[in-house]
Amino acid sequence: MDKPKIAACFPKQVELEAGKKYAYCTCGISENQPFCDGKHKGTSFVPMVFEATETETAYYCQCKHTSSAPKCDGTHKTLDSPAESAS
Repeated sequence: MDKPKIAACFPKQVELEAGKKYAYCTCGISENQPFCDGKHKGTSFVPMVFEATETETAYYCQCKHTSSAPKCDGTHKTLDSPAESAS
């Protein structure tokens, strides 16, 4: 399985709107982090599509190694650097 690129070693604050659909980037190469912009095409990655259940401020993972995607769980603190995860 391919490893995702670390887009950043910190979470991104996002404003979600109840009832709206979002596509969370799982590959790490989107230029619209933490959301998908289609750059995963040609890879084994697919975005995580979901509908927000409430209007809220959330903190989404950009290192792509969280165990609670799309939300940040602090895993980025254990990673060495973004350059080392590129594949």
